Amino acid sequence: MSDWRDDNQQGRLTNLNNPKTPKSVITLDGRLRQALEVGRTRLIVSGALMAMAFMVISIRLVDLTLLQGPKTSNKTVQEIDEAPPVQTTRADIVDRNGIVLATTLPTASLYAEPRKIPNPEAAARVLADILPELSQDKLLKKLSSNRGFIWIKRNLTPRQQYAINNLGIPGLEFEQEQRRFYPHGNLGAHVIGFTNVDNKGLAGIERSFDRVLRENPEPIQLSLDLRVQHILREEMARSMKEFSAIGAAGIVMDANTGEIVSSVSLPSFDPSNPGMASDDARFNRATLGIYEMGSTFKLLTSAMALDEGVASVYDGYDVSKPIRVSRFTINDYTPLKRWLSVPEILIYSSNIGTVQMAMEVGTEGQRKYLSNFGLLRPASVEISEVGTPLVPSPWREINTMTISYGHGIAVSPLQLSSAISSLVNGGTLKPATFIKRAEDDIPLGRRILSEKTSDYMRDLMRLVVLHGSGKNANAKGYLVGGKTGTADKLRGGRYVKNSRVSSFVAAFPMNNPRYVVYVMVDEPKGTKKTYGFATGGWVAAPVVKRVVERMAPLMGIEPAYIEDADTVGNTILKKAKARMEGRKVAAR
Repeated sequence: MSDWRDDNQQGRLTNLNNPKTPKSVITLDGRLRQALEVGRTRLIVSGALMAMAFMVISIRLVDLTLLQGPKTSNKTVQEIDEAPPVQTTRADIVDRNGIVLATTLPTASLYAEPRKIPNPEAAARVLADILPELSQDKLLKKLSSNRGFIWIKRNLTPRQQYAINNLGIPGLEFEQEQRRFYPHGNLGAHVIGFTNVDNKGLAGIERSFDRVLRENPEPIQLSLDLRVQHILREEMARSMKEFSAIGAAGIVMDANTGEIVSSVSLPSFDPSNPGMASDDARFNRATLGIYEMGSTFKLLTSAMALDEGVASVYDGYDVSKPIRVSRFTINDYTPLKRWLSVPEILIYSSNIGTVQMAMEVGTEGQRKYLSNFGLLRPASVEISEVGTPLVPSPWREINTMTISYGHGIAVSPLQLSSAISSLVNGGTLKPATFIKRAEDDIPLGRRILSEKTSDYMRDLMRLVVLHGSGKNANAKGYLVGGKTGTADKLRGGRYVKNSRVSSFVAAFPMNNPRYVVYVMVDEPKGTKKTYGFATGGWVAAPVVKRVVERMAPLMGIEPAYIEDADTVGNTILKKAKARMEGRKVAAR
């Protein structure tokens, strides 16, 4: 091929290799112009085609992302690369005084891009040293995969993040996330609940208000008072240790508003690490647990009889002989073998006298009142961990008898606390709540008892603490009234001796009740100090006394050293006992 040189850049080409060629100029203007036109046309066509292709792709992308939405690909779940979730800041949970119970903090999570890791074996080995809870074999399997993204460990501690960062291994990265934090540990854990690693509520308030906490930045304010929560938990734990018990439950409720000021279940757990807790620790004995309440139910039976008018505080019953029904025999724990007035039936906790009152109320009457007290259906509160009561079906005469003193029916501590509140607050059942109520948002409640019956019950409960089995709950100056309860536990359909729940339910101050306090100790064992006894009066009543003495000053309740504070109750007792003496003389 000949070499050609462009002489003037205007289409004049000279042959350089043929010396015979004259210095003539070959003019190519026409052909060059034609070639340029062809090239320009091709360029325009190519550009138009590219523009059309770009437009088609753009329209398709808009259709896929905006109109059709995401579609599942044909890949298996294992083949789809994961991606860090997008998180929003979860709102705080605070107590009634604004103290933070649950909040959200920034944290780092470790993920890997396995394709970028040069030596998976070495990486797995050093990561297992820093994160000993992870298996080296499982780490190697993850790091050797062909995936673009895979989680290694969520919510690292700052020390773990620092150590891993110093390794400098390509393909190991951190994702900034948010972690739920509970600054007071297990204090209130069963009520507050917990979340999973992606901050989704799984239990308690965290679960019930999951959507609200995710979408509303305002904190949720509970009715719990952290100070009272601490007092109740501490005193219950002390009793558990003293009596070698397996568990305990406690409730403090505002008798006039239905607000739950404290709810404790022991053993407890750390809501930051719920997976490390046993099922027993996560079980909420205060709301989910249901128990036969024993003699605390005698308060309800007495209230029914007084409210129905089948008995008065001055009436009495002959408790000298056991009651036999079919193959069952009902006895008193301490037989007195005489007539007892209604106040004395509570003071001495007579099963025989209580059964006689219940029979006068009748089976239908008993069922009606227990239903009105909210004891025949699950408690309606803001958490889902509530127990379903165990009630007899069919409800026979023998059931009416045993239920009168708290056997043959099982309810939760929360339910009993709510029912007792209606006994002392004037006779109205206020819906229980874990959410703080504004003063202008307190429900009127539903009337269960007359105000007169409620007045009598306050006097009778006070007499039990002054003269009966509740003496160990008598916090000086705070006018505590209440009732003991001891019930053997059922296993395999049979009551097990020395396996019991021992409880005390109280209200204070009885001249103007503000709070109901319930304490239950699960399977306590007697000590030398209690002469081997492990009943409610020995085990739970002292806990209530200490709780009242510590919480009352915090709640603005001053000791009431009023000389005539107990005059009405003592007068009732004196008059009722005199009438019983008259019956005894007449019987002779």
